[in-house]
Amino acid sequence: MIRREDILPMGFLKKSDYSGSCGGLRYRLKKVTETFTDDSGGEVKKDSLLCEIWPGPFNYITTPPELKESEKFTFDEDGVGDAIFWMNNKLAEDPGKWEKAASDWKSYGGI
Repeated sequence: MIRREDILPMGFLKKSDYSGSCGGLRYRLKKVTETFTDDSGGEVKKDSLLCEIWPGPFNYITTPPELKESEKFTFDEDGVGDAIFWMNNKLAEDPGKWEKAASDWKSYGGI
């Protein structure tokens, strides 16, 4: 189970990506800034927290995109809590998937 204490503070997330794992579930939290046009035609920038998950054993870069799932949350403490809740739900939905990912290196061809 992922807890708030497992994630670095907002001050860190403002400046850098954060990655971690829980069993075979790997995750990455990243600040993303999107630009929107408001009703008056002006540009508005909005920060969001992008949470990406994938099965281990590999890191973010070496994992194929089709194995990754993502969700966006507000870029604040509530958003971090929502991301943790989302990740824990993913862990609970299919625990066998994450348990297998943590231990079955041979299922990934070429190893």
